[in-house]
Amino acid sequence: MVAAEKTADSQGNSYAQMMETAGHSLAEAIIERYPVEGASVLVLVGPGNNGGDGLVAGRYLAEAGADVAFYLFKPRDPAKDENYAKIQQMGLFAVEASFDQRFRVLRTRLNITDILIDGLLGTGVTRPITGDLAKLIQQAAAGLEERRADLVDLARSALTNLTDFSDKVTPSPGHPVTIAVDCPSGLNCDTGELDPLALPADLTVTFAGPKRGHFIFPGATAVGELVVADIGITPEMVAAVPVEVATPELARELLPKRPKDGHKGTFGKLLIAAGCEQYRGAPLLAARGAFRVGAGLVALAVPTTLRLGISIALPEATYAGIEEEGRLTAVSAQHIHQTAASYKALLVGPGLGDADEFISTLFPADGAAPDLPTLIDADGLNCLARLDNWWQRLPANCVLTPHPAEMARLMGISLAELLEMDRIETAVAQAKKWNHVVLLKGAYTVVAAPDGRVTVLPFANPVLAVGGSGDVLSGVIAALLGQGLSPYNAARLGGTLHGLAGELSGQNRGLLAAEIADLVPKAVNLLANH
Repeated sequence: MVAAEKTADSQGNSYAQMMETAGHSLAEAIIERYPVEGASVLVLVGPGNNGGDGLVAGRYLAEAGADVAFYLFKPRDPAKDENYAKIQQMGLFAVEASFDQRFRVLRTRLNITDILIDGLLGTGVTRPITGDLAKLIQQAAAGLEERRADLVDLARSALTNLTDFSDKVTPSPGHPVTIAVDCPSGLNCDTGELDPLALPADLTVTFAGPKRGHFIFPGATAVGELVVADIGITPEMVAAVPVEVATPELARELLPKRPKDGHKGTFGKLLIAAGCEQYRGAPLLAARGAFRVGAGLVALAVPTTLRLGISIALPEATYAGIEEEGRLTAVSAQHIHQTAASYKALLVGPGLGDADEFISTLFPADGAAPDLPTLIDADGLNCLARLDNWWQRLPANCVLTPHPAEMARLMGISLAELLEMDRIETAVAQAKKWNHVVLLKGAYTVVAAPDGRVTVLPFANPVLAVGGSGDVLSGVIAALLGQGLSPYNAARLGGTLHGLAGELSGQNRGLLAAEIADLVPKAVNLLANH
């Protein structure tokens, strides 16, 4: 950002203009979400550009009818600081921390605050919060807690209904809300480290683009809703290759076309090789995800003992000519080799169990794998991990969708070692090494391509943490492969639709994997019609 801002300034987008744009955008984001007219707003003003953004935002909020006050951590000279001079000319209340004995003014103002704007520290801060700033933030946090407790007490009824837990329960008040300028103070925007004194935000408005720390835990827990404001910095001004974040606009562009004269063959025929006696539901969930995202035909290469149950639950599916009962073996792999030309894409892995013979035959050492766009998940990955140089056995540009434990096995390291590594850098490095697309699952899933491109999916919803959720995801992505998307685009669109389905549920627990699949059409339609 330092380099990008310097480039923008040299090309005519001055620092002053960027600050004005940033502050105005910050105010705009607040006005769109919260009642501002008559609201009590307190802006914590740091010594750098972050504080300057807060001064500008406060000015615009005052013009919108808010009662705005400014609390300055360090003195500012109105003769040299145009934005500070402007708030003085408007007669807005401002106090410097050095004049506030025992933080009495700060605590008094917090007692009536509806909206707190945290403009203390910016994205470049990496040191621990200490000294006077630590004391100020501790007082701010204590004041916010008191304010919230007072509001809860005011809203509490003297009556307790022991038989009705419905809408008659008094909701907790929404105020005061905390708005972070660029990032919550105390968040390291490179590493995601979070200072113990950091102020968690309800809304973070960041500028030009999101920062990695916004999506790395524990820092991600403090970000709240994340909004990016355009301040006139173009991608060309960013020195390093940026990490892309999936947006509704990106997903909309990637959606496969649905011509009115299309037929089931138009929308892809997918083969799913999955399942064993112990994991009977996995192929069903994968097929359900594939159908829900628009696959025209889905054929299942599953052991014969699974067919009856699947056919009852999903009569739309067809079946490959597999005759083995309990699990897939080399015979099944040979059949897939012989019939691969009949399909547009192949999904291998969900619920396979210990199927080393099947995997080693399907993907032989000489590299003569079925020449199909292929996704490998779950037990397919676990079986591969037991083979030397397994990535050389696969057809070009596979999609690999490991969760962290599967990723560690593929890399030949412990899970503890993996969890200490940067998720983005790890996915990028392994995609390059293996020459396949890697979708590393988890909160803020990372999709990396062999050429170095990488997309972060902006979803961290525990509702997706349920058995079978990954099977649905693999079915969605594989179906998009069958509809003609490239491996990288299929992975990032499929992951976005899966994450959005979770968001559309309106829940954070209790959603079944099949219900996630059933919300995928709603996610598609939301994007298509937005």
